[in-house]
Amino acid sequence: MRASVSRLSDVPMPIQSKYATDKQDAILNELMAVLEKHQTPADLALMSLGNAVTNVVQQGYKGDQQGAVARQFANILLQSLDNTN
Repeated sequence: MRASVSRLSDVPMPIQSKYATDKQDAILNELMAVLEKHQTPADLALMSLGNAVTNVVQQGYKGDQQGAVARQFANILLQSLDNTN
């Protein structure tokens, strides 16, 4: 999912990451390992990851930016699903 940079008003959220692929992969592998360790069904995994995303948005962005960041995150998620089908 490395393409261009999408901008939503004053809250840019890059699709192409500034972080190394190795670092992204390591974090994803650890997250997936925890879900597998607990034999987490898909619905519980989505609820847990959704709560984590909410926490990250609330802690990482000011109140007036949170909605824009959440919408952009949702749009990128939908785009990534469209690209895999």
